[in-house]
Amino acid sequence: MVANGDFVTFVVDDDQAILKSISRLLGAKGYQVKTFQSGKEFLDNRQPGAVGCAIIDMYMPGLSGLDVQRELVSANVDCPIIFLSGASEVPVGIRAMKSGAIDFLTKPFDAQDLITAVTVAQMNQAKACERKEMCASALQRMESLTPREREVMERVTVGLLNKQVAADLKISIKTVKVHRSRVMRKMKARSVAELVRLVALTDLRA
Repeated sequence: MVANGDFVTFVVDDDQAILKSISRLLGAKGYQVKTFQSGKEFLDNRQPGAVGCAIIDMYMPGLSGLDVQRELVSANVDCPIIFLSGASEVPVGIRAMKSGAIDFLTKPFDAQDLITAVTVAQMNQAKACERKEMCASALQRMESLTPREREVMERVTVGLLNKQVAADLKISIKTVKVHRSRVMRKMKARSVAELVRLVALTDLRA
């Protein structure tokens, strides 16, 4: 779990009273809070690589909340979004959620609902960080494999038996077993199922 103090909550709203209210609420829970009065100000000043979420007013002068969301998605920025709206508009909320928003709260929002939404975003970010670390580790291990070991691994992870791998690569079954053993050791996989999961991680790294 990402600690509250390391999790930055970006609050984007043109209403100064809302900014102050949310800052006090989340600050009391130990969160870092950074406020912005427009979507452009947020996009121009957001720290690359910061771990956190954004609480964004759906309707603001200039860029709307959905505009900001589209910019973040387009830039491949992993930042969970909680939308705030002065009106309950189900179609807009559904569109926002389909695009990856964590929640859609109507003003005046319940304080506990907002804290719960931020907690969910924090948990999602923790899982994403863990996944990135696991992916980086799997990639590093994979880079230690020889070209032949990679060929054996590719075939083992799609379910081929040793004799099938041997026939496909035109090598002996004994040689396949040696390479397979080295692959398992270098990848630190205790089973073929675990090896498959590691390979899947690297395939999904994008």
